[in-house]
Amino acid sequence: MKSQVIDIHPHIISDDTSAYPHAPLGGKQSTWSKERPVTFPDFIAAMDEAGVDKAAIVQSSTCYGYDNSYLIDSIATLPERVTGVGCVDVTSPDAPAVIRDVAAKGISGLRLFTGGSTMKVNVDWLDDPATYPAWEVAGELGLPICVQSRPVALPIVEKLARQFPDVKIVIDHLARAPVDDGPPYKQAEVLFVLADRSNVFLKVTPRTFDQVQEGLASAETYFARLVEVFGSDRLAFGSNYPSSDGSLPEIVARAKSNLGSLSETDRHNVLAGTAQRLYPALSDKEA
Repeated sequence: MKSQVIDIHPHIISDDTSAYPHAPLGGKQSTWSKERPVTFPDFIAAMDEAGVDKAAIVQSSTCYGYDNSYLIDSIATLPERVTGVGCVDVTSPDAPAVIRDVAAKGISGLRLFTGGSTMKVNVDWLDDPATYPAWEVAGELGLPICVQSRPVALPIVEKLARQFPDVKIVIDHLARAPVDDGPPYKQAEVLFVLADRSNVFLKVTPRTFDQVQEGLASAETYFARLVEVFGSDRLAFGSNYPSSDGSLPEIVARAKSNLGSLSETDRHNVLAGTAQRLYPALSDKEA
């Protein structure tokens, strides 16, 4: 089995604010995008250093909002190695047209941002009927939708997963479901119940690696539990670089360490195989 690493959650920031002006969601730019921005060329260099084969770069919505221009322009220069996960206002009447447009320009997935350090978390709009046309188009085009939120959003995700079974839904950072109670992780049951929805996937990030150091949790027991409940083919690694602390090589090394107790097949799925299932543009091309 070929050893690969595919990152489905890095971010990029241009150093040209004239060509790519900042317009963060909620009006407040994230600290990381101001203090430690990484341009697309710098990210590719970091990929090479870290041994990351391919990536699905996530729109920096806390810097650019719904303007996916820098992401689209960047991935167009290296489509054999990277693709993009865009951010669109799915409550807008023109959302279906916008989604078709960005998909035609190389965007392979969407991300819904509900809030965090730059704006209060608000999940009220997630299942607003106004968003349904956007979900229908995503299903038609085969675009996975990442949901960034907290456990409060998970019942809504379950509803949407039932309503739109053709859409793969990816839970960013595992919604930060609590794990400090340790095995069998009953506090995370709000997340585990989504295992019955085969179109729900989980994104494992440094946020998760931080959590398994809390209380009675451990990497060995929690990742084994996730694989038991969901299967490794529904878990995928995302670096959250450079939002997360550390260099990309450090984050990748941390991921491999946290997943070290899994079988070779399960590690491969989390580090690469599931990513290729979610984003076929990152699949291995036949020679």
